[in-house]
Amino acid sequence: MDVRATPPHRGAGAPKAGFTGVYMEVPPGLKYSKEHEWVAAEESVATIGITDHAQDQLGEIVYLELPAVGEKISKDDPFGVVESVKAVSDIYAPVSGTVVEVNEGLPESPEVINEDPYGDGWLIKVRVSDLSELEDLMDGEEYEEMVAKEKE
Repeated sequence: MDVRATPPHRGAGAPKAGFTGVYMEVPPGLKYSKEHEWVAAEESVATIGITDHAQDQLGEIVYLELPAVGEKISKDDPFGVVESVKAVSDIYAPVSGTVVEVNEGLPESPEVINEDPYGDGWLIKVRVSDLSELEDLMDGEEYEEMVAKEKE
């Protein structure tokens, strides 16, 4: 299966009201964490990436460190690092599980995250160890509300 078909591609969302003209893409059907990661779950496998808002706040991404296939990640713990021209930030696991696939092209071309955070910019795929953790994540509307409150 083509991984890029799992999450929606850029353009799937619409401009959001209340963001003072700033466009923030929040595709429907995904789950979102308070640390600005998105999750596209398909059965017990979750594709994880950082949100459009997160990549926008980071600015141009220049370096990325991701776990290896087979590594275990734990919900709310860092599993990677993203470095931009503005900052170095940890990437937090929105769910627990075992890494089953890594987007191998990203470390050489981390700018893809800026260009297509919900498509080609996905980070890892994880076999989720506790599917109930997905219920703790926000839907798109809840995520938009959280981001709006952060901007106040």
